[in-house]
Amino acid sequence: MKKWTAVDTALMPDGKTISLYEHDGSYSVRVGGAELMSTRRHASEERIAQLACAHAKAVSRPRVLIGGLGFGFTLKAALSVLPSDATVVMAEILAAVVAWNRNPSFPLAADALADRRVMVLQKDVAEIIRESRGAFDAIVLDVDNGPAALSTEGNRRLYTAKGLRAIRTALRPRGCMAIWSAAPDPAFERLLAHAGFAVDVERCRPRANSGGWHTIFVGRV
Repeated sequence: MKKWTAVDTALMPDGKTISLYEHDGSYSVRVGGAELMSTRRHASEERIAQLACAHAKAVSRPRVLIGGLGFGFTLKAALSVLPSDATVVMAEILAAVVAWNRNPSFPLAADALADRRVMVLQKDVAEIIRESRGAFDAIVLDVDNGPAALSTEGNRRLYTAKGLRAIRTALRPRGCMAIWSAAPDPAFERLLAHAGFAVDVERCRPRANSGGWHTIFVGRV
């Protein structure tokens, strides 16, 4: 039986080690031994883009911000529904994650990153949001395990009342945001509503018809 093999490692801003593993054509990213994502489970990563960008396909020259590249499933799903005049700002703070996806030796997201609609920024998505005002028709956040189960403490500011207000400010009228979470979070759902969003919550499996359940929070302006 084949074992998972470490392909590459890199340091995160907080000093933790992030590693890319391969097993029989599948890939996994782990931090401190805990798996963050896998090419074997990505249905919810695609669904979050579909929910956030559904309205944008009818918008002229829509602008979308995606926080967290992962293995590119969210990016590819967004590109599949957005028109040819769209702009997708892909924010990924880790250079290693961008390099893994761009590496043609790995069957990940090289083609999506090369799409002329995509602008890649190696930057904290929270900073992009803070600097933006009425800039995006959709904001998609898959930067951690959700509002509560954080692997990187610095991501907490995205999920505070102040962070949510900044997201709302960065959206255009009738804009939409979506946040991926590993688990339900009723308190966060209430916080979204208090920040001025019309809130919907959808549960989604990581595989098409199997696995546990992930949660997607959708907030509309």
